[in-house]
Amino acid sequence: MIVFKSILAAVVAISYARALTSTLQPVTDDFGANPTNVEMFVYKPTSLAIPTPLIIAMHFCTGTAQAYFQGTALAQLADQHGFIVVYPNAPTPGGCWDVHTTETLTHNGGGDSLGIANMVRFAISNWGIDASQVFATGTSSGAMMTNVLMGAYPDLFAAGSLYSGVPYGCFAGPDAWNNQCADGLLIKTPQQWGDQVRSGFPGFTGTRPKVQFWHGTIDTTLFPQNFFEEIKQWTNVFGVSQTPVTNLSSNPQAGYSRASFGPNVQAILAQGVGHTVPEHETDTLAWFGLSSLQPA
Repeated sequence: MIVFKSILAAVVAISYARALTSTLQPVTDDFGANPTNVEMFVYKPTSLAIPTPLIIAMHFCTGTAQAYFQGTALAQLADQHGFIVVYPNAPTPGGCWDVHTTETLTHNGGGDSLGIANMVRFAISNWGIDASQVFATGTSSGAMMTNVLMGAYPDLFAAGSLYSGVPYGCFAGPDAWNNQCADGLLIKTPQQWGDQVRSGFPGFTGTRPKVQFWHGTIDTTLFPQNFFEEIKQWTNVFGVSQTPVTNLSSNPQAGYSRASFGPNVQAILAQGVGHTVPEHETDTLAWFGLSSLQPA
């Protein structure tokens, strides 16, 4: 049975790959300062929307750009809607993102986040990307990096959607892994969490990206308390109440509940789901405002 399922999964993956209009390609151009040598891969559909949105899609620990490309439906949706997807590849042997150093948590400070930010700047300058339609999504470590980008580079991103992550700055410190944060033991006030986001780009006065986050109630890798700390953090950033204005059960599916804290903060809790919450790519696209987008 296991062998059959593996063969079936491989057949499905191959059929998806054949259905694509293009392929995942490495970007070998110099895209700017990249102190940790993050690799850049891109999926460009043959037909693009004009102007063209960009999604940055970041893999989990032990993952790769290729794995995230193959394991999500973003490339198929890019064909359908005409946006470009960049898949960064983490430079560490374990495939985890730097979400802990002062450099990566600081605007133009360095770390993995600077390399990714410069991928965005390169894409805007060279590929006709609409600078007002740049988005980020990721799973686990990629979700953490999504939060890092939302805080350190609010000037580049319009929105983020993150699956099973932690608040911005939760892993801050000398070590790549933070047990206190991962275990849901790092508890801060909304003001403290909000100040941490604001410290990523001191003096920033522009429009901040809206944030959607997903988490499972039985996650024992990044405990679900992180979900509630994210609510505290981002409601403070946007100056809204922690009491949701809407709270929908069985949304987007049975066992999930969706809480909206105004137009800029949305939190989806998945009952009985561990690490990680499966990607709901069409829901993420709706959050980004790309659902009705069509290629030119």
